[in-house]
Amino acid sequence: MAEKKGFLLRISPETLAELERWAQAEFRSVNGQIEYLLAEALRRRRKSTPKDAKDTKPDAPGC
Repeated sequence: MAEKKGFLLRISPETLAELERWAQAEFRSVNGQIEYLLAEALRRRRKSTPKDAKDTKPDAPGC
């Protein structure tokens, strides 16, 4: 398994509280929930992106 890399995430207290509740409901840690959500978003993006698309820039600047 590839080594994981840590990074700082700034998040509002309200969003963090909601993530904590959601993670607890799904028996995950907050970190595990964030990883799960990101993996799902990337999987969906890959399914909806045409295979010949060459533009891989993020949708919003600064993201």
